[in-house]
Amino acid sequence: MTAVCAAVALVVATGCSSDRAPDLGRSPASSPAGTPSQDASPSPSAAPAKGSVKVVSTLTRGLRTPWGLAALPDGDLLVSSRDDGTITRVGVRDGERGKKTAVGSVPGVAPGGEGGLLGIALSPTYASDRLVYAYFTTASDNRVARMLYDEKKPAGQQLSAPDTVLRGIPKGTIHNGGRIAFGPDKMLYAGTGEAGDPALAQDKESLGGKILRMTPDGQPVHGNPEADSVVYSLGHRDVQGLAWDARGQLWASEFGQDTWDELNLIEPGKNYGWPDVEGEGGTADGFVDPVEVWPPSEASPSGLAFAEGSLWMAALRGQRLWRVPLAGRESAAPPQAFLKGEYGRLRTVLATGGGTVWLTTSATDGRGTPRSGDDRILRLEVG
Repeated sequence: MTAVCAAVALVVATGCSSDRAPDLGRSPASSPAGTPSQDASPSPSAAPAKGSVKVVSTLTRGLRTPWGLAALPDGDLLVSSRDDGTITRVGVRDGERGKKTAVGSVPGVAPGGEGGLLGIALSPTYASDRLVYAYFTTASDNRVARMLYDEKKPAGQQLSAPDTVLRGIPKGTIHNGGRIAFGPDKMLYAGTGEAGDPALAQDKESLGGKILRMTPDGQPVHGNPEADSVVYSLGHRDVQGLAWDARGQLWASEFGQDTWDELNLIEPGKNYGWPDVEGEGGTADGFVDPVEVWPPSEASPSGLAFAEGSLWMAALRGQRLWRVPLAGRESAAPPQAFLKGEYGRLRTVLATGGGTVWLTTSATDGRGTPRSGDDRILRLEVG
């Protein structure tokens, strides 16, 4: 038995989510069928219509194609490089702030177009099992794997060989999805794309164009729409942002095509319409309308995080950070844009509590215009 396999038994134990999902103060089993609650009570009050963003500092510079971001228990960050297939540790603590240390390469990554080493997340019980999860593109598919992170080994050699938990997600030059995160129920969620083949989004037998929900071992979860499937919702074009609010509701940011990008409230078994509908107008046909929409020129959304009562959505083509204040299942006020054009394309948002948000730029992804020092991680204070 490998070191990774030996550690697997610990993964299903309860613990704090490494992606800083909110502590809902209740057992995951208190939600129907073990899924995150969609109607927890009492409901939080609506977020203020207007918020604020302050760029406190630039944590580090000179990153190449940063994509995934995860916070370690001591506050340091792990960041993945899409094109290099590597994971780097970035110091946050005094004396180590901004220092970049190579953790290791992920074997089997085959970068190309929008594919490569994408999202990363820590096991819910990382403090005991030291497992890092990654979503990446191979020569044949997209897949999710986990690796043991041994900080005692030399820099650049600290990751074990990948242990694949899910394979067979369609790959393409475009629309590979790639965001992974552990939810309040300690299950692993993944946003996928339809890999440039729109029909896959409506194909229940395909993992493309879906949001997936699985155990840390990659198995279907009791309470999923289909008992033998990891598919949680369908009808998505390209999901690159996942976040849970204070009620335990799952939200996802999604690329549209030419007309509307979307922010969706995700519920199990629901169909979000692609390719039959883009944006609003699909309810008559049984599809779920988005809560908010943007023209792609103002969004093209990737990362998503929840902090201070609002969702914070990074925009690539739109080159701005969107704030969406929430009131239950709806937005409390029109979305508010920050940092418009100041840092170029924005990729990933990570909230770590107390109004602190980490934000990565994405100028070196082949579609941006890199400036001196790109790419970088910014520390924000939001309210």
